[in-house]
Amino acid sequence: MVIAGLLALVVLGVAVFSFVTVRRSFPDTTGEVQISALKGDVTVQRDGRGVPQIYADTPEDLFLAQGYVHAQDRFYEMDFRRHVTAGRLAELVGDAALDTDKYVRTLGWRRVAEQELALLDDDTLRLVNAYARGVNRYIDGRSSAELSLEYAVLGLTGPSYRPERWTAVDSLAWIKAMAWDLRSNMTDEIDRVLSTEKLTVDQVEELYPDYPKGHATIVGDQGTVVDGSFSSGRGPSTTGLARTAVAALEAARDGAEALPALLGTGDGIGSNSWVVSGDRTATGRPMLANDPHLAPSMPGIWYQVGLHCRTVDEACPYDVSGFSFSGLPGVVVGHNAKIAWGVTTMYADVADLYVERVTGDTYEYAGQQVPLETREETFEVAGGEPETITVRSTRHGPILSDLDDDAAAVATTRRAQDAAAGTAAGTSYEVALRWTALDPKPTIRAVFSLGRAQDWEQFRVAAKQFTVPSQNLVYADVDGNIGYQSPGTIPIRTTGDGRWPVSGWDPAYEWSGSVPFDQLPTVYNPDEGFVVTANNKVIGDQYPVNLGADTAAGYRSERIRDLISGRSASTGEGLTVDDMARLQTDTYNANAARLVPELLTVPLDTTYYSQGQEVLAKWDFMQDADSPGAAYFASVWRHLLARTFHDELPEGQWPDGGERWFAVVDRLLDRPASRWWDDVTTPGVRETRDQVLADAMRDARDELTMIQSRDPGEWRWGTMHRLELVNPTLGDSGVGLVDRLFNRGPYKIGGGNGIVDATSWDAAKGYEVTAVPSMRMVVDLDDLDRSRWINLTGASGHAFHEHYVDQQDTWRAGRTLPWAFSREAVDEATDDTLTLTPVP
Repeated sequence: MVIAGLLALVVLGVAVFSFVTVRRSFPDTTGEVQISALKGDVTVQRDGRGVPQIYADTPEDLFLAQGYVHAQDRFYEMDFRRHVTAGRLAELVGDAALDTDKYVRTLGWRRVAEQELALLDDDTLRLVNAYARGVNRYIDGRSSAELSLEYAVLGLTGPSYRPERWTAVDSLAWIKAMAWDLRSNMTDEIDRVLSTEKLTVDQVEELYPDYPKGHATIVGDQGTVVDGSFSSGRGPSTTGLARTAVAALEAARDGAEALPALLGTGDGIGSNSWVVSGDRTATGRPMLANDPHLAPSMPGIWYQVGLHCRTVDEACPYDVSGFSFSGLPGVVVGHNAKIAWGVTTMYADVADLYVERVTGDTYEYAGQQVPLETREETFEVAGGEPETITVRSTRHGPILSDLDDDAAAVATTRRAQDAAAGTAAGTSYEVALRWTALDPKPTIRAVFSLGRAQDWEQFRVAAKQFTVPSQNLVYADVDGNIGYQSPGTIPIRTTGDGRWPVSGWDPAYEWSGSVPFDQLPTVYNPDEGFVVTANNKVIGDQYPVNLGADTAAGYRSERIRDLISGRSASTGEGLTVDDMARLQTDTYNANAARLVPELLTVPLDTTYYSQGQEVLAKWDFMQDADSPGAAYFASVWRHLLARTFHDELPEGQWPDGGERWFAVVDRLLDRPASRWWDDVTTPGVRETRDQVLADAMRDARDELTMIQSRDPGEWRWGTMHRLELVNPTLGDSGVGLVDRLFNRGPYKIGGGNGIVDATSWDAAKGYEVTAVPSMRMVVDLDDLDRSRWINLTGASGHAFHEHYVDQQDTWRAGRTLPWAFSREAVDEATDDTLTLTPVP
């Protein structure tokens, strides 16, 4: 986020006060603090990386302390997230954030969170409020500069800002942000229709291929299957929609792009998680691995924590450790004394775009004109004047296309442009969003329920509460069981398959309900002894409901499955924790394994160009940071996509190079005369596959010579593929000193798209990292103290704190850290102890 108003004064001011100010926000992690709301003493024991393990006698004290500790280390991050989810970021950073605020307020994240607060049961509400009290106990009496350096820097630019007290709704609203970034295929829906301006529907479908045959689904042949049948239709007349609603769809897409990527964007966002039974491990007990792939940021999105009742019983049932989000109570991913769980994005299609016919203050539905719902939203702007907009909604949800100033005028379509639809003159086409996350549901209950679940049945009870976002959940327990559960509110469509925007005026496209939880895919103790989820397809076509057509294509999941199976077959030995951790950093490029043999058959006319082929011929397809072959192949891949598709697609739809495009090109390689290989900008010339492959290799050779070296032996993938950790508000200030205060990197790393070590990049833009394994964990159910974990950055959100980025070197090296769980192990690892005590 670029902060308007950062001028030369900032540079001078930061230089003067930074040395004095930077340490003011560092929290005390030893000693004693009195808190009036506590019922008993709470101890916060931090290890050498600053990771806290919290011990209390009651759940209220436990979660109050978690709020206090989150605020100690990450309050600015919490406050930033709160402003984003409330559509109030402009109050913090100025008018540069207005587009973001308008979109979020149109969606109404906080309005829904306020409704959800009323749905919480008394126990859950008590714990969420206790968390808020802990946050407020920390921020009370502290100036903004004492809370975080970011406030001090922002203060130099003029805005007068004092953080508000934390509320339960602030925590609930963060779940909406998670659900938004994990909402699946909304952008794909828009792009499909926009592509029909230049392509036929059949051609568009070629760019969104079905899940590859031969790639395994998560559940496989086992698990729940609902009786019945499902007919997958393309939806409405997409050509007609392209003619009449292009401007509205483009406005909706542009508005969505205004939101900061809180978790990630595009093909890169996802996760790996797998669980193996004791039959395949060295200990005879299950192990579980997880590494969510999210947008890199400074600080990293996760916060490691342990939450322990000193005496675990019905009154105080928590003894859990893992990864949390600052601002949200509980542990989202991790383990307790009995079970472990991991999550991956399911890519469930839980949102549909409805093209609405709007005339004046009404819209058409079932042959009738229905009044639009409207509300006004006013935005306060730091250093500027307030601004007010009108949000319009239909029965399906908020109209997104209003977010473009010219959308209404541009989208207006005359009768002659859509005579078949019978549209009256003066009617405009707008785009409304129906999304399950806009229906209030108390998802926060699932976080608490997971933390205290003791077995498979209790785990499934918790999963049933996990309504949004829809995630794949994998499971293991100390008794030797493993499993998988698909949770979430998944809509049932009687017409269409969710891949294309649909006609809002036609009742045939209404959802007819959601899939009952007991009929969602699940598997328990599968025969093959493991479950792999890597955003791949959940279940085969025999399942009667389309859970989502735009999943990952299964390249990562196939590699993980091969490595799990191969370890047992090749050595006869079971997997160890170290094996699981190594698997998480595997860099094998399955796309290269398919494409390189084709590249090596294409003749190149000079030794200069054929040297690139020689590099490929020696390459082992491992996308390591120091690999010349990985560097050259990435460049070839990028140029191949550009030469094949840029001529036929608008710039906003150029290939990002992820798993979907692996599958697209895989099919085209067997069709050397396909029209896709032809460059439509060269009339009279018909390019073929081999010509495009040759040109892509020449382009790559020239690019690497220019940006690295004429000597192929000096090419390195990590030199191109760099990770930069950027502060979400001040990291792109444009003022070098400010950027250096908060950002870290760039770092040279390996991995890439469709690779287990999923450090994604966007081939339409360059080679910089866009998503990363945001954390890694391996849980050993035989001995929880042998488990391992690592975060992307560190525990602290305070720039220059010793724990700001102290896990990054270990993360980058593909290593993990010990994960103490038992009280004995925690005591041995403890460096600092802070005691929170009641006021006498």
